[in-house]
Amino acid sequence: MLTSKQRAYLRGIASSYNTIFQIGKGGITETMCKDIGEALRKRELIKLRVLENSGYTAREAADEIAVATDSEVVQVIGSKFVLFKRNTKEPVIENIPKE
Repeated sequence: MLTSKQRAYLRGIASSYNTIFQIGKGGITETMCKDIGEALRKRELIKLRVLENSGYTAREAADEIAVATDSEVVQVIGSKFVLFKRNTKEPVIENIPKE
């Protein structure tokens, strides 16, 4: 579970990121969740976007994908959201505030 300081730190980093996945009319599939999980393993922090024709709100999609990938929702704004999953073997993001 992330603290508010950790969330704020990760939000600051994610603000400069581009979206790398889009949830469209195909919805959230198992294959998509595997790809997102792999991206989280490599990057730790990713930004995703929900298209209007998907049938999901950004919060619904964020919560569902977070459960499927065992990650945490950092932020949801409009149609975009940010997920974080710590890679304990090869950390990418340094200086995350302690709990």
